[in-house]
Amino acid sequence: MTDLRSTIASTMPRVVADLQRLIAIPSCAFPGFPAEPVLQMADATVELLRRSGATGAKRLDVPGGYPVVYADVPGPAGSPTVLLYAHYDVQPAPLQQGWTIDPWNPVVRDGRLYGRGAADDKSGIAMHSATLQAFGGQPPVHLKIVIEGEEETDSHLAAFAVANPDLFAADVFVIADSGNDVVGHPILCTAMRGVAACTVQVRTLEQAVHSGLFGGVAPDALVALIQMLATLHDAAGNTIVSGLSSGGWHGAELSEALVRRMAGVREGVDLVGSGSVNTRLVSRPSATVIGIDAPPVSGAVNALVPVVRATVSLRIPPGANAQTELDCLTGHLQSVAPWNVEVTFDSPTIGEPFSTPSDGPALTAAKVAMADAFGRSAEVSGSGGSIPLLNTLQQLSPGAEFIVWGAEDGERANIHSADESVSLVELEQAALAQVLFLERLGAAPL
Repeated sequence: MTDLRSTIASTMPRVVADLQRLIAIPSCAFPGFPAEPVLQMADATVELLRRSGATGAKRLDVPGGYPVVYADVPGPAGSPTVLLYAHYDVQPAPLQQGWTIDPWNPVVRDGRLYGRGAADDKSGIAMHSATLQAFGGQPPVHLKIVIEGEEETDSHLAAFAVANPDLFAADVFVIADSGNDVVGHPILCTAMRGVAACTVQVRTLEQAVHSGLFGGVAPDALVALIQMLATLHDAAGNTIVSGLSSGGWHGAELSEALVRRMAGVREGVDLVGSGSVNTRLVSRPSATVIGIDAPPVSGAVNALVPVVRATVSLRIPPGANAQTELDCLTGHLQSVAPWNVEVTFDSPTIGEPFSTPSDGPALTAAKVAMADAFGRSAEVSGSGGSIPLLNTLQQLSPGAEFIVWGAEDGERANIHSADESVSLVELEQAALAQVLFLERLGAAPL
């Protein structure tokens, strides 16, 4: 272990420099953003993997979407096949989020590297690069490397995997798109919520009309929608849509104080929901109104609103069926609509929740590797986030184990927000854990 620890330590300056170059590429794969930086990022990832030891790394075209970067690195005969996953696309970084730096000009400050994608998920690419370099391109297991190009948006990779199952078949999937709640406290994620979302439209009038002449008689679509959305939660903030799946949580627990710090909850503002923190975050549904199309305050006029739209996103617990949960949501909103207003739904989005056993041999080996790398025992936890691709991979390789980890610490990484960053110490320890894990698998095959 000492040799691998020193090897990773000596590799980190190059790894960090490479990560900085990747961060500087604004690889937003969202509709409306230019394609050239995304494709540039794909090429930069290919070049990095080749330079790190995956000499056969290449771009594979994904129908309807951005290319996936793929590499196949043979290991010793009879060794298990391990697929390393990350993604090279990132969230947009509008300055109005509150950035204090240029999100595409990475800087190191107090031991953290700042910039969009520094954590989510170009740190995952850095982990895989460091892993290849540590083994000199000759890993102790057969490696497949998959770097997705549109995880943050409408991904087409699941369909591509189904059409090309041999490319994705593996004994173990290592998903470097997560992280510890607190730097230095190792966690393995074994459960993730799914998502069921839609856009609801409410229409009441043929056109906007004067609120003085008709207010109090003619129905306002915005008021109707507000009433409907208000029924999604009880007074404590629990999601109360009838028929939604719910369960309990038996893994590691977050404290409310830590969640307040991680989420940046303002002093004096209550947390919502009831029960343990992880039950609320992992094993219960959570409805969020993520967007409303309505007249803005700036330039508002005295008129009743004829039509309004909102997107409601529902996070659903492991064991739930996404389509069933979406049907519950739309049925609820339709049932509570007042005044016989016209209600329609469109843009449905579903992603199944994910869970994996917490006692398999690969996960046990990963716990040992994390303990060696971080100097303390690893815990098993869940995540309220979603990676729908994992379910497809699980279906393609039913007996495979999943290791979900990474360098995206929950307390300070600010993924999807302003001043996103990654702890360089955490990145080094996460990379070391991955290298130790693969060495252990090679020494004692599954």
